Amino acid sequence: MTTPYSKTFLDIPGQAAVLQSRGLDLGDPAEAARLLGQYGYYRLSGYWHPLRQSRLDLGDEGKPTVAYDDDFVARATLAQAIGLAEFDRRLRALFLEAIERIEIAMRVSVALLLGPHGAWAHRDPRHFYPKFASQADRTTGVVPYNAWLKRLDEHERRSKEQFTIHFREKYDGPLPLWISIEVWDFGMLSKLIGGMLVVDQQHLAGAFGIARRPLLPSWLRAINHIRNVAAHHSRLWNRSPADQPIPPKPGEFALLDPLARDTFAHSRVYAVAAIMQYLLRVIDPAAANDWSECLKAHFATFPKIPGVTVGNSGFPHGWEAIPLWN
Repeated sequence: MTTPYSKTFLDIPGQAAVLQSRGLDLGDPAEAARLLGQYGYYRLSGYWHPLRQSRLDLGDEGKPTVAYDDDFVARATLAQAIGLAEFDRRLRALFLEAIERIEIAMRVSVALLLGPHGAWAHRDPRHFYPKFASQADRTTGVVPYNAWLKRLDEHERRSKEQFTIHFREKYDGPLPLWISIEVWDFGMLSKLIGGMLVVDQQHLAGAFGIARRPLLPSWLRAINHIRNVAAHHSRLWNRSPADQPIPPKPGEFALLDPLARDTFAHSRVYAVAAIMQYLLRVIDPAAANDWSECLKAHFATFPKIPGVTVGNSGFPHGWEAIPLWN
């Protein structure tokens, strides 16, 4: 059941008054007003959420679930929420740095895989799985490949890259694959890989050390989801991603075996971090080592807040010491 929204607008002093009435220590009033104006009330709400009082409720199926009240726990402070927000900001930057390397490597691999079929192989439905290339989606009624081509045309038309300007000045027609792929976003890339023929997916997956073909498009979708979260400056550190990667099976990947056996870690952002690190070790071992060391150093700065642990992100205790990260 839903009800009409009836809350009225609150200015910064009004927001501060609500938080104080619920037990949040704002510290210096002027500084609190500045921080609320800088970060935004509803943006910060995701970071002070773990500081609210909680209780166990029985759900519809009689299973206990955690419910949060509006009031904050004793000694909860705005500074603690800001600390989490700043930790998260730097974490997003680290994820984007690793995703960039993975995305570029995938672009090159797809261009080398499809390029021998012709300059416009990416525009030829014969190179893709029928469900993607010719069957309409039951919900939208649109063929996924046709929607992808429409998005491709928009990206090529809008591109102001020097190489696309040069091409349009000299040649007719759409960009060839090896040029066009440089204007795709990660979502377009992952969607096209998901629509590839099985033999091409197997080839691509094998090149990145993935023996089970369905894992590749699933992992790329999950990485793209996290990329969008980070690029839009949304909360990341304790997120349960909406698009979770297919988990590895126990014994399937020696480096990912701890993840395969940890259902909680798989439901949180750690799962995507682990598969990203696995891919980085294949793409560029030196970059994988650098990223690992940067993550370790960053997690060592996690703010000390009673009742809030770095484990909420799914990073298991002792993750720094397992072979994947060393």
